Amino acid sequence: SSTTALGALSFKFPEVSLFGIGQDEKRRRLKEKILALAADTKRGLTATDEQKAEMQELIADLEQLNPTRDPLKRPAVNGDWSLDYTTSDSILGKGGFERIGPIVQTIDTSTLSAKNSEVVRYGVIDVPRSVTAELSPVDGKFTDVKFKRFTFWDNIGFDAPEMKFRGSLDVTYLDDEVRL
Repeated sequence: SSTTALGALSFKFPEVSLFGIGQDEKRRRLKEKILALAADTKRGLTATDEQKAEMQELIADLEQLNPTRDPLKRPAVNGDWSLDYTTSDSILGKGGFERIGPIVQTIDTSTLSAKNSEVVRYGVIDVPRSVTAELSPVDGKFTDVKFKRFTFWDNIGFDAPEMKFRGSLDVTYLDDEVRL
């Protein structure tokens, strides 16, 4: 879910379909199912093959109802986003140290920057850590990501090696509550 405040109040009349529920209701139901499955699988950490397949199907269905064209060009993409589900073993900490609490991604397309933050339990010590990144948009939904600095406890850190830490971000769905 997003903690982005848009600073405006608006009301949208529900969509009506002669053949069943409207797109707004379909979106709501799909998001509800996705978030429930994400919680049931601890962000994907305990997901079975069947649950992973179900999640992929739900996500594909929601992507078909994306209300936002060129999401990286929209203000709604900016802000703090909680990572509720991922297939990335490294982000989940599989085979490594346990993640405690939320994993948060902050996006700011006006400065072409991003930050991932989490708390990791090393034995009995909980360590807040983060990584900042530079965004290089390719188009309205895809951007290359270059990780810049890794930080622990907000003041101990090191710069990422120049060519080693790179990735990408593909925003396939965006509304005021959910980003895929």
